[in-house]
Amino acid sequence: MSLSSRILQKIVRNEAMASDPPEIYGWRVYLLACSACFGAMSFGWDSGVIGGVIVLDPFIKDFNLGDSKSVASANLSANIVSTLQAGCFVGSLAASPLTDRFGRKWSLIAVSILIMVGVIMQSAALGNLGTMYAGRFIGGMGVGAASTINPIYVSENSPRAIRGLLTGLYQLFIVTGGMLSFWINYSVSINFPPTKVMYVFPLAIQALPALLLCICMLLCQESPRWLARKDRWEDAKKVLSRTRNLPPTHPYIQEEFQEIVDQLEQERRLIGDASFWNLQREMWTIAGNRRRVLVSIFLMICQQMTGTNAINTYAPTIFKNLGLSGTSASLFSTGIYGIVKVTSCICFLLFMADSLGRRGSLLWTSIAQGLAMFYIGLYVRIAPPVPGAPVPAAGYVALVSIFLFAAFFQFGWGPACWIYASEIPTARLRSINVAYAAATQWLFNFVVARAVPTMLVTVGAYGYG
Repeated sequence: MSLSSRILQKIVRNEAMASDPPEIYGWRVYLLACSACFGAMSFGWDSGVIGGVIVLDPFIKDFNLGDSKSVASANLSANIVSTLQAGCFVGSLAASPLTDRFGRKWSLIAVSILIMVGVIMQSAALGNLGTMYAGRFIGGMGVGAASTINPIYVSENSPRAIRGLLTGLYQLFIVTGGMLSFWINYSVSINFPPTKVMYVFPLAIQALPALLLCICMLLCQESPRWLARKDRWEDAKKVLSRTRNLPPTHPYIQEEFQEIVDQLEQERRLIGDASFWNLQREMWTIAGNRRRVLVSIFLMICQQMTGTNAINTYAPTIFKNLGLSGTSASLFSTGIYGIVKVTSCICFLLFMADSLGRRGSLLWTSIAQGLAMFYIGLYVRIAPPVPGAPVPAAGYVALVSIFLFAAFFQFGWGPACWIYASEIPTARLRSINVAYAAATQWLFNFVVARAVPTMLVTVGAYGYG
């Protein structure tokens, strides 16, 4: 038995882990999952980078952001940030028909190229708002499409015992990308001269995860379930055998392959060779399918309304509002925030995703996140920080509350929503269901990104409201 199998058996407690052959947990399945998740890293990286870049003096000067306390400056910052989310919304909707037609692998390669084009435009903007908007929108389309394709690809390639763990890697790569970008922002703020290079470098380095996505996906196999849907049965069996590290004649391969065959045949008998509109009717007129998509949509709305991406994107500004003085100090705290998110996400995926269950983790973290946010709001309302004065004890508790909020989010609402959206639909409707979930996430992410800077200026002192 391999080392990874022994470790998994200690931390994952379910029937499949006890009965499935240990050979299926080889390196290939992890490579497939991690390769696809570089698309998720692109989103986390961008959100973290732009939140730090917009507070750097050279960027403020070149893009005429002016006084950070003015509504006009807040609106301009919101426009620059939220253009990416607008592109993500479009890309997530366009991804479903593209991935069904061209496959998961080549669609991910295409979106990686789109992201890199957007990053190049952002880096070359140099004060030109039109180029910045276009670059962020184009890059956003790639990131949004990846958010739809990635959970599908990972879910369709994962062994059933660790499907939740591997699908949840999407969230881990988001927070890892954010953490890396936070520390890059902090590094340029203390090591780079106050010139254009200070913000061009962190903007340009956003291309790294997209480049890794492109290279790694070229080395990966297509989804066996997509191949089966295209009646490429022999190719599907070969890919399944290679991914599971077992010969095609092994009983486990035969059983899993037959499950794919039976599932597709049942769905084809139910609806036939459906068009896009037939699939829509299937999704919305069959009660079970309708409940699944509504659950996915509602979860994504709630995920964004927790405020997590308000902090992810505008953390440096929020830390300043809690009393930290200086750009470098707020960026350093943002880096610590990123480490907390990554650590807690790893703990969830290893010890809770396939053991505690999705519903339980969502319920208890809802209460914990709410209490953390409520304290932060009360602190800023009752005892707001005094500019230039040391942060009081209550202020440090508020800072800790932000870190606790980040940890609680990673134990529930971060990974679990994506796991739900990719697990609960039928295979025939999986790509459409995930597309709706991803589009909802990006729509409300856009709402949050667009509204928060103005709210921090207008909804009470320091934005306590």
